[in-house]
Amino acid sequence: MGSEHSMAPRALSLAVHELRTPVTVATGYLRMLIREQAGPVTDKQRKMLEEAERSCGRIGALITEMSELGRLEAGELAVPGVTLDLAALVSEVASDMHEGEDRGVTLEVHAGESIAVRGDRPRLGAALKALMHAALRERAEPGAIVVRCSALERNGGSWAVVIIGAEIILPPLLESAHASAPPPFDEWRGGLGLALPVGRRVIEAHGGAVWSAPDPRPRAGSGVRLPTAGPTGDSGPTAR
Repeated sequence: MGSEHSMAPRALSLAVHELRTPVTVATGYLRMLIREQAGPVTDKQRKMLEEAERSCGRIGALITEMSELGRLEAGELAVPGVTLDLAALVSEVASDMHEGEDRGVTLEVHAGESIAVRGDRPRLGAALKALMHAALRERAEPGAIVVRCSALERNGGSWAVVIIGAEIILPPLLESAHASAPPPFDEWRGGLGLALPVGRRVIEAHGGAVWSAPDPRPRAGSGVRLPTAGPTGDSGPTAR
């Protein structure tokens, strides 16, 4: 079992290496064709080439996620000791989220006061974005997805908590933040790439946890718990 586990990051690394070159080559040739460097193309051909280029872009993004997942599985992620305002990060990430607007699904953010945590700001931002994106994408009917950021005192420790979901499931999500072992997180879902598996491992690398709503519908929402770092700026460099 240990040998199989140790092989997984190596297999991901090899797959990334083998896939990256042909995708880069294919993308390059497609761009040359779109720019008519090999001769004129018709409007119909251009649309086909542009769709092929977008598909290569999606594969390229998946390859990047595979690389990140491999590094996380191998324990190669060094979390920087930078203090950041999680509430500000939540608001910043949410401000750039537009998934679901065409279906009448909106994102409401209640970030509250500053909450300091320590870690890798870009990676934590990407993890939060993946969770918000999943909640917006998977809400079938018009309405709001709510994001709430708050502080929690538990077992003598202080935690930052972010809960994401429809209003009706926020109480059970928040209740799970108090548990020593929150409910499991449903990370393997189609159409979302590897963003959720990567996000879960990033949060755990920061000493935190992520969980799904304790509900028969595991995709209804998610929660995140991260250890706090005291008042922002007291524990080292601050990143907003």
